[in-house]
Amino acid sequence: MSGVAAGRTIPRLQDSPGACAIRMDNAAMLAGFAPLTDTRTRLLVLGSFPGVASLDAAQYYAHPRNQFWPIVGQLLGLDLKAMAYEDRLAAVRERGLGIWDVYAACEREGSLDSAIQQAEFNDFASLIPTLPLLRGIAHNGGESARAQRFTASFGVPVFKLPSTSPANASWSFERKLAAWRRVFAECGLIEP
Repeated sequence: MSGVAAGRTIPRLQDSPGACAIRMDNAAMLAGFAPLTDTRTRLLVLGSFPGVASLDAAQYYAHPRNQFWPIVGQLLGLDLKAMAYEDRLAAVRERGLGIWDVYAACEREGSLDSAIQQAEFNDFASLIPTLPLLRGIAHNGGESARAQRFTASFGVPVFKLPSTSPANASWSFERKLAAWRRVFAECGLIEP
């Protein structure tokens, strides 16, 4: 898969998460990760775009203070943070969780969503038909949720979840966990 910006193709990694930066018109265009999904995916969680720590590590939610892995691990009854990254990915896929981002590419300095510019959407129209068990799409945070009007067109419930980013300090871990628990239960990943 590739994206197009300013008439130029942005290379995308197919088989494993990773990122690249290319120079275009004196601005660095960052490319995000491949989707982490398979035919068992029941809930697709969409972030906005990987932060600097994630891009550097070539891993979803790599910032040590991001609460994504602790929340998902607690909900699934797994110590995901203690697992090697590839094992973590296999564990969430096995339980029906898919992970991707709203944006395929963007320009951004730092990690804040408010700094995203020239963003290009991922190709959801090609991905969604490959997910026959999909029961919901959840947006991880406000920037991702700006795409709700688009993701709502796929015929499954769409949810806005509180961001797991360390920048979202106004929500406690427990409050975030409760919101995420409701969505995981509604989409059949955990018991209600």
